[in-house]
Amino acid sequence: MRKQEIVHIALENLHKNVGLDGKWIDFENQELDGQLEILIENQLIVLNAEIKQELRNHQLPQIISRAKQLNPFIIIAQRIFPKIKDELRGNKIAYLEANGNTYINNKNLILWIDGQKALETEREKGNRAFTKTGLKVLFHFLLDQHLIQQGQRDIANITNVGLGNVNYILTGLKELNFLIEVRKQEFRLNNKKELLEKWMVAYEERLKPALLVGTFRFLRETDFQNWKNLEIDRNTTKWGGEPAADLYTNYLHPQILTLYTTETRNEIINKYRLIPSENGNVKVYKRFWHFDDGDSRTVPPLLIYTDLMNTNDRRCIETAQKIYDEFLQNKL
Repeated sequence: MRKQEIVHIALENLHKNVGLDGKWIDFENQELDGQLEILIENQLIVLNAEIKQELRNHQLPQIISRAKQLNPFIIIAQRIFPKIKDELRGNKIAYLEANGNTYINNKNLILWIDGQKALETEREKGNRAFTKTGLKVLFHFLLDQHLIQQGQRDIANITNVGLGNVNYILTGLKELNFLIEVRKQEFRLNNKKELLEKWMVAYEERLKPALLVGTFRFLRETDFQNWKNLEIDRNTTKWGGEPAADLYTNYLHPQILTLYTTETRNEIINKYRLIPSENGNVKVYKRFWHFDDGDSRTVPPLLIYTDLMNTNDRRCIETAQKIYDEFLQNKL
C-alpha cells in the first residue's frame, strides 16, 4: 500500500469509527511526508506527520527522536503492533493506524481509540529476495558489499545456496530498487538503511524461527550467572543477542543467553550441560552464514543489533543503538 493510500484509508476509517474529519497536506521533496489537520471539540490540531507501512521496535529510537525535533508530531502507519503503541503512548507520541485506531495527546486534549481490527499488510508477492534463502544471502551482502561484484557462481559458493537461487535473489533486489547498476556489470546496494530495516523484520518473522535448535536451561544455575567463563568452541559456536551485546558494550546484563552454532542439538546439550526447557533462558540457533569470522566469541554486530532491536525490551534497544552508532552507521 502506498503512503498516500495509507493516509486516506486511515482518515476514512477515523471518520467512519468516531465521526472525526481530518485533512492531509502533502509535502513533496521535504523532510516530512506532510501535515495532518484534525478538528476535535472545536480545536484544530495540526501535526507534523511521517508515514510508515509497519512500525517495528527497531524504528522506535528514530521515531522518538523525530517526535522531539518535529513536535507536534504524529506517526501514521498501515499497522502498529500493540507493544509499539504502548511505547508510543508512554512517550506521548501521537499515532494513527489505517484501521482508524489513534492516540493524540495535544493541547490538554487526549484522544485514544483502539480495538479496530488491523488491516492486512501487503507482501512482495513472488519476490525471492526476502525468502529464507534470500535472507541468508542478503545477510552476506550487508556484511560485505563487495560480494555483490562477484560472479553468481562465486556468490553461490560463498553463501552455500544454489546457483539458480542467486539469480532470483539478485533480480528481486533489483525489482525493489535495492540493487542498482552503477556501471556495466558493476552493482551496489541502494537505500541500504531501508533494506536493513526490511531484512530485520523478515529475519525475525521468516528465517529466525526456522533456525531454532531449541530452548534450554543449564543443569547448574551457576553456569548461567557465570556464562562469560563458559568455554565455547569458537570455531562452531558464537554468542548472539544479549550476551554478545554485553561483551561489546559492558552495558547489558543478559536475561536470555543466545548461541548460534553449527553443532548438533545433542552436542550442545552434552558439551554445555543443557537441559531442554520450554521456558528456559538459553536459546540456541543454527548458524546460517558461511565465512570465517576467526576467533571472535560473538556473531557479527549486524546480527547482534538485529536480535536486540527485535525484542520489546527498552534496555536491549538502548544497547542496540550503541552498537549501531559504533559499528554500523558508517557502513549504511
